[in-house]
Amino acid sequence: MKLALAAILAGATLGMCVTLPVQASPAKPVIALSNAFYGNSWRHQMVESFEAAAKSAKDQGKIADYIVMNGDGSVAQQSSQIGELILKGVDVLLVDAASETAINGVIEKACKAGITVISFDSIASAPCNYQLNFDFKGYKALQAEAVFKKIGYKGNIIQVRGVKGSAPDNDMYNAQKSVIDKYPDIKVVATVYGQCTASVAQSAIANVLPSLPHIDAVLGQGPDDVGIVQAFVQYAGEYVDHMPVIEGGGGTDFVRWWAAENKKNGYQTVSMNTTPGISGAAFWLGVALLNGEKAPKKMIMPVATVDADNLDEYGALPAGQIISPTYSPEWVKANLLEK
Repeated sequence: MKLALAAILAGATLGMCVTLPVQASPAKPVIALSNAFYGNSWRHQMVESFEAAAKSAKDQGKIADYIVMNGDGSVAQQSSQIGELILKGVDVLLVDAASETAINGVIEKACKAGITVISFDSIASAPCNYQLNFDFKGYKALQAEAVFKKIGYKGNIIQVRGVKGSAPDNDMYNAQKSVIDKYPDIKVVATVYGQCTASVAQSAIANVLPSLPHIDAVLGQGPDDVGIVQAFVQYAGEYVDHMPVIEGGGGTDFVRWWAAENKKNGYQTVSMNTTPGISGAAFWLGVALLNGEKAPKKMIMPVATVDADNLDEYGALPAGQIISPTYSPEWVKANLLEK
């Protein structure tokens, strides 16, 4: 496959990142990433993880080239971009989807064109594609239980939802709700969208906080955690040295704040997060499938957990990151491929 100069120039206007045109062959495939949303730190780190794996594979001669297309969160744009990738004849298509169902039609077209499709994180439900997912419902239910235990299973809470319309937001919200419904003394006094983005979550919380009763806990979704903290810090008042139990979403800025608060006043919470390194695992899975390896159609990735036992370790990490391992071809072989 050869990428035309016109296509490269067009890609620049679509948020597409490509390397120079090369000729592909069955032994040297072209692997593409269609990322529906690029508006938060988790997605940025996810794209970086994909690019790191792809660059390594290209340097080793395992692939011919790679393509990244980032979207604005809309189904229409992602469908258009996937359609373009089908026309380019890529060999593997990785998809972080705008919708679990709305892009199934174009994914089916990709499969019929002979493209190996793997959706991950925000998966698509098209039967032909491999799904590399997190157990959003399971881990968010566990995290909500841990938070509610810390407040004695009673109090006022805020729910901060994630990327509107995405499968993970729906799964995590419903998992939290299933736990809330078990405890009649837990009252949801506000629900806002944080788009898994610290600045958006901070603004959303700041807008509603003055009208709310005392908040005992906040349930969130991912890298919005430090934004939630900042909203309460700026509000001050009753929350000075008495912060609510805020769910951590894996951001090192949050964990560093938590570690400092813990040393100052014993503050405790729990942080659990999906790992943006999943894109590297999806990349190496795609390479393995092209090489004739077999994998289940549906696979679950582990999440990263920080609690009182390992807080000191993770609290020493650099700022501005999301806690995530790097997944290697060996890890994929041991944990995802059929034996």
